[in-house]
Amino acid sequence: MRSRIAPAAACGVLAATLGTAAAHLVAALTSPPSSPVLAVGSQVIDATPTPVKEWAVGTFGTADKPVLIGSVAVVTLLLAAVAGAVRPRSRLLATGLLLVLTGLAGAAAVLRPTADTLAWLPALVAAVVGVLTLDWLVTRVVPSEAAHGRPDQPTRRRLFALGGTGAAALALGAAGQGLISRSRPATLALPTPATPLPPLAKGVDLGKAGIAPFVTPNREFYRIDTALLAPNVDPGDWRLTIDGDVPKGFSLDIDELLGLPMVERDITLNCVSNEVGGPLIGNARWLGVPTRELLARAGLDVDPKDPALQVLSTSTDGMTISTPLSALLDDRDALVAVGMNGTTLPREHGFPARLVTPGLYGFVGATKWLTRMTVTRYDAASAYWTDRDWATDGRVHTQARIDTPRALRRIAPGRTVIGGVAWAQRRGISKVEVRVDDGPWQRATLGAEADVDCWRQWFLPWNATPGRHDFVARATDGDGQLQTQDIEAPFPAGATGWHRSAVTVTD
Repeated sequence: MRSRIAPAAACGVLAATLGTAAAHLVAALTSPPSSPVLAVGSQVIDATPTPVKEWAVGTFGTADKPVLIGSVAVVTLLLAAVAGAVRPRSRLLATGLLLVLTGLAGAAAVLRPTADTLAWLPALVAAVVGVLTLDWLVTRVVPSEAAHGRPDQPTRRRLFALGGTGAAALALGAAGQGLISRSRPATLALPTPATPLPPLAKGVDLGKAGIAPFVTPNREFYRIDTALLAPNVDPGDWRLTIDGDVPKGFSLDIDELLGLPMVERDITLNCVSNEVGGPLIGNARWLGVPTRELLARAGLDVDPKDPALQVLSTSTDGMTISTPLSALLDDRDALVAVGMNGTTLPREHGFPARLVTPGLYGFVGATKWLTRMTVTRYDAASAYWTDRDWATDGRVHTQARIDTPRALRRIAPGRTVIGGVAWAQRRGISKVEVRVDDGPWQRATLGAEADVDCWRQWFLPWNATPGRHDFVARATDGDGQLQTQDIEAPFPAGATGWHRSAVTVTD
């Protein structure tokens, strides 16, 4: 019997793989988020405790989603291997295990906030294909007991069955992924801004090797959100609704939004999960409509500075984010953005429209795939991250980051620079200081300031001598406040502390 367990388990793995691949193809044709692995992964994200989420983002960064999908796939295949292993002894038990797996996937898909009427179909396909494939494989692959108690030897038919099933799974999965990957959003003909920005001033980007460029290319801009699959929004079907505690709620389609006077603004966004010195930050030139103008059109008759008031914004995938109403009405350049660095918003960054709020971390001010803005009170409605005990204000802390020399690298002796970026949105950066080893604080040279809502580059010339050297950087904001050296984790209101780094200079 033991000689039958391994091939039977392999049959279970291949059957589940083929069923999942077939379901992925069906989902690509009907409702991509209902693909079993994606649906289960999305539910896992929602159910995961905040400390575990923070560990995942801190450990894997922007690779957290592939790691999650891979983990879900591995667990699924392990359970499928168990189903296959018991199949020679109990067809009923093996079938039951596969049905439980696919049933959970179906429930995860149907229970998503934006599930459509066919969300159940991919899981049904996975169940039917998986069960039938397991039965078929077992009869052809698992050796039967020979007349004298010895198992049959492997045959070409068994190898063909295994290889053919694997090839079919690969083909179906690739076809489904190909359909999803090709389903890109249409581009928009972006209007000319009513108040365009001039080209960046000389000296904004210092051109020093190793320092993050002043403008982050779209393809390199960090992405942290809860969507395993970025929503593919048809701009022709999209609408933005502004409602709630307003006397004149209204909706706009994409043409009406694009017809409003647009402004350009250079704004740095960063994620609250960013560790001190982390990469989850980027700077871009955004094109959009000021939120204060949209909210004014709704005829607000409330105190705009009331700290109990929020705008609960909703994404097309059901995600909710709460932003202090005051941050969307004051003199900062909060936008409903449609353009990023001169192009239509990339799908992964919120096409066709997103919220951009300077001075606030993304979890309270950067809703992607924006479709609704509801004026309400914090005690009347709570957002996704609020329910998970994150802070409600989300004000960006003053930070300085060392980009070069890269930490723990070995570098040659001689003249070089220590450099990086610093930010304190809404306040700006007035000074960056660096300490090498136990020496005095030295004032770094700052790049030109484009706007208080943008980061600034900085550098300090340094003569690298052989041995290990430690660096510390700290920034002072435009109000004269030195960033705190107190170390705090990202949860619940953003990381704080001075960024430290070290390198070894070779002889």
